[in-house]
Amino acid sequence: MSFSQETIANELLHAVNLNCKHRGELAELAFMRKAATLGFAIAKPWGDSDRYDVVVRVARVFWRVQVKSVLAKAHGTPYYRVKTSGSGHTRYSADEIDFLVVYIFPEDIWYVLPVALVEDHQGICVTPGSKRSLYEQYREAWGLMRPAASEPATAQAAAAVART
Repeated sequence: MSFSQETIANELLHAVNLNCKHRGELAELAFMRKAATLGFAIAKPWGDSDRYDVVVRVARVFWRVQVKSVLAKAHGTPYYRVKTSGSGHTRYSADEIDFLVVYIFPEDIWYVLPVALVEDHQGICVTPGSKRSLYEQYREAWGLMRPAASEPATAQAAAAVART
């Protein structure tokens, strides 16, 4: 299901007027809607003390997902800069999350990144549509959350499959 350009433009205009906390909450809602339409079961943990925002279940596998969003390209650049750390610039680790999922508001696109790709970085840059972008292969890569029955159900396994 795809939204009309008018709907996306209206959501973007609304997102521009929100503070960072509210925009993050809007991105989490957008993630839950998208994931649910793809057949994933979704759970929102109570409170915000954990490093993950949402839990995604596929069959008997549970993934801890941190949702990030970007409102605009970095000034004067062709890419979007994504912060891959939490408050206090603390990097996310595989002990805390399994996936970092990024929503690019202006383009209505998602990047599904196994934590192994981002845990050593404070931030990454994504350039939608660029063949040179290191992360373009993770654009709309929802299949990474659907491990094959014969594979170990870990984000590290998903990352290994994605790198091949």
